Amino acid sequence: MDVPASVEIDDAVDLDLAVIVALGCNDKGAWADCREALEAALARFRSEGIDVLARSSWWRSAAWPDPADPPFLNGVVIVRTEHEPHDLMAALGRIEEAFGRQRGAANAPRTLDLDLIAYGRLADQLGALIVPHPRAAERRFVMGPLAEIAPNWRHPAGGTARTLAAAAMVGRDAAPQR
Repeated sequence: MDVPASVEIDDAVDLDLAVIVALGCNDKGAWADCREALEAALARFRSEGIDVLARSSWWRSAAWPDPADPPFLNGVVIVRTEHEPHDLMAALGRIEEAFGRQRGAANAPRTLDLDLIAYGRLADQLGALIVPHPRAAERRFVMGPLAEIAPNWRHPAGGTARTLAAAAMVGRDAAPQR
């Protein structure tokens, strides 16, 4: 991956146009560990027409809602793509599938979880797809990594990534892995 982790981009990218994707893993699957799986997933983005502009460091947190499950490794990327939201979700789904993602019980351990957090300033329900992600602002393991690379990104409902990370109640233990 040629984009170094944790590069702040507030001045380099128009955050009103930012397309934000969250990544997570708590089942290494065929990989040596979740970090390797997530790096491999990022390397696959380009082949799906998704260019990574900036990425956070990887953050570790207890599994939610069941902390008895393996801990998660999470991160956030800001991307550029020609895909419309539904097509982007389809591309992310193909990457998840290639990494062995099995859809089953909600919040079960998974080899790869890719979520569309925001698509510019779009705030709408597009069929089954809701943007921005309806629970992202509550999750420190999403807002914390986003605050690393775009602390001034503003959620359409209000609040910056920095203030939302500080206030998030889900995943309060989330912390960057250096």
